[in-house]
Amino acid sequence: MKPNFGPFSPAVEGILHGGDYNPDQWMKFYPETLEEDFRLMKLAGCNVMSVGIFAWAALEPEEGRYTFEWLDKVIDGLWQNGVYTILATPSGARPAWMAKKYPEVLRVDEMGVRALFGERHNHCLTSPVYRDRVKQMNTRLASRYRNHPGVILWHVSNEYSGECHCELCKAAFRDWLRERYHDSLDELNKAWWTAFWSHTFTSFEEINPPSRRGDSNLHGLNLDWRRFCSDQTIDFLKAEIAPLKEIAPQIPVTTNYMDFTQFPLDYYKMAKELDVVCWDNYPWWHNPAYGQDEEAARRAFIHDINRSFKGGKPFLLMESAPGPTNWQPVAKLLRPGMSALASMQAVAHGADTVQYFQWRKSLGSSEKFHAGVVDHYATERTRMFGEVAALGEDLKKLAGVIGTSADAKVAIIYDAQNHWALGDTKGPRAEHRDYFQTCVNHYKPFWDRGIAVDVIDSEAPVEGYDLVIAPMLYQVRKGVGEKLSRFVEGGGTLVTTYWSGIADDSDLCFTTGRPGPLRRVMGIWSEEIDALYDGETNPVLFAQNNLGMKGSFAADTLCDLVHLEGAEALATYQEDFYAGYPAVTVNRCGQGQAFYIACRTHDGMLDNFYQALAKQLKLPKALDTNLPKGVTASLRGDEEHAYCFLQNFEGKEHRVNLKNAQYTDALTGEPVSGTVVMRPYSYRILEPVEGE
Repeated sequence: MKPNFGPFSPAVEGILHGGDYNPDQWMKFYPETLEEDFRLMKLAGCNVMSVGIFAWAALEPEEGRYTFEWLDKVIDGLWQNGVYTILATPSGARPAWMAKKYPEVLRVDEMGVRALFGERHNHCLTSPVYRDRVKQMNTRLASRYRNHPGVILWHVSNEYSGECHCELCKAAFRDWLRERYHDSLDELNKAWWTAFWSHTFTSFEEINPPSRRGDSNLHGLNLDWRRFCSDQTIDFLKAEIAPLKEIAPQIPVTTNYMDFTQFPLDYYKMAKELDVVCWDNYPWWHNPAYGQDEEAARRAFIHDINRSFKGGKPFLLMESAPGPTNWQPVAKLLRPGMSALASMQAVAHGADTVQYFQWRKSLGSSEKFHAGVVDHYATERTRMFGEVAALGEDLKKLAGVIGTSADAKVAIIYDAQNHWALGDTKGPRAEHRDYFQTCVNHYKPFWDRGIAVDVIDSEAPVEGYDLVIAPMLYQVRKGVGEKLSRFVEGGGTLVTTYWSGIADDSDLCFTTGRPGPLRRVMGIWSEEIDALYDGETNPVLFAQNNLGMKGSFAADTLCDLVHLEGAEALATYQEDFYAGYPAVTVNRCGQGQAFYIACRTHDGMLDNFYQALAKQLKLPKALDTNLPKGVTASLRGDEEHAYCFLQNFEGKEHRVNLKNAQYTDALTGEPVSGTVVMRPYSYRILEPVEGE
């Protein structure tokens, strides 16, 4: 197991449990709610609250007039009632007076229209005025609360996102390009292939961000704009952090990431600036369009991304819904047990906190019907409050989990910049590129079997893994192909797929034949790729004794036509003009092996393939048993402790055979052996008996 990383703050002794708390919405009109909140927090087993996230108007109602007294009262009151404060900087939403006096702080959209005051996250991250106002605010917050015993973490802004097309941002983009391309227009024109459609630039001043009224088909421009927006956001983050660290260096910093299905920013790069990472988790439970186990695997995949950002260091679950959200198309009630199970799933995969959005439901505006621990009718008698309180009691018993991690021997590459480049392609299919879901499909066979997985970007180290999987690695950045080749030659197992090794850092196609820098290690040449219509399939047949696989599977969506250049065919297409072409190959290279899956399948092929590969590589499982559908096991531990989180995401009872292993229930202290009964939407946390 990995060594214990320790708590993110020395003040923390156990798993933190709490939520987003917005007393600034209540104190003027309903001052009595403050003491009532303190009472309810104790009943719910909450010991941390995130405060001040959108409180700029309450902290500085007029320029230069600061009113921190209400915040003093809140933080002091929380501390006196045994609740820590995660203190936010309020830059996610500026007050109306600032927008009126300094309109340049508001963003300009791609059509050149400056935003009016309203919403949130519509400020220009380049604006010197906005940066100065943020610096002044953060300096005052740090100076006032740097020594408060209750303040344990800075929550910097909130869910950074978006872009601005104002003249300041255009100028900053051009400066960014000058640095990236060493002040050489020839280098830029080559990287962007601007001779296409006579787009050659003769001055950096001719370059504008991509837009509907300008250019949106120059892929190198699009990709660099995404990189610039991400880098500019990170630069703004660093500017926010600077006064906090200068004045209160002992208090760690974080900022909350959003969902990862689109990768709004390069979170891998941003993580380097943070002491601890956190994210906001809003699953789509009980959706008949797909199984509970599928959504559970998607959530686990994202939790594992967050754990992997800093080499296995535990992350924080900063937001989650204790009930239905208000912005999903169907605000489905969580079935009994589901809220607690979803929270414990995060802990199982590396979270050292469980926090909700929101503590108390807003009375008005767009989030008034978003679930809160405390309902509009403020009482502890609601089902939702009872589940939160019960989870709080369980979390109190898991202090030994703090700082522990998973020891994964499998890594899946899910890369932000690859995601951006893939999303810009004009083929081979306009729909169903599905990069995120494809990576989850390669992840789920391990989730089903309780095998730990790290989720990394393509530039991360791969030493220490037995198996690295790189689905749809369309963009192979400089050095990545060489690194993966060394991994295989040194004894590792690599799996990649169709539509990999197509383009370089600038989204220029390789001239060395697909899959580009991976061609030698994969031992194949990909000549063409066939795009299949919806409903169209091509059977894929495995020969006997190939990795233990046998039988036929249906290929759909994309079928790569490859030629063997040293690799061996494990399976072949059965129909169309490419019948007999390899569909799955393996190349023995050095001491390792490289598999190429040349087609997309949805009928169990990946499950069978990775089951066979896990057996061949002897990949460790959290439980040495066969798990029922919808039940998974996750292991967290260090050199001294191990915790096996057994979780049932199905709405029916399941039984799990522990075989001859002996455990202790971490929540009850009772011995556990034989067969464990898992109620619907439930969890058990098992500690192996010493010697097992």
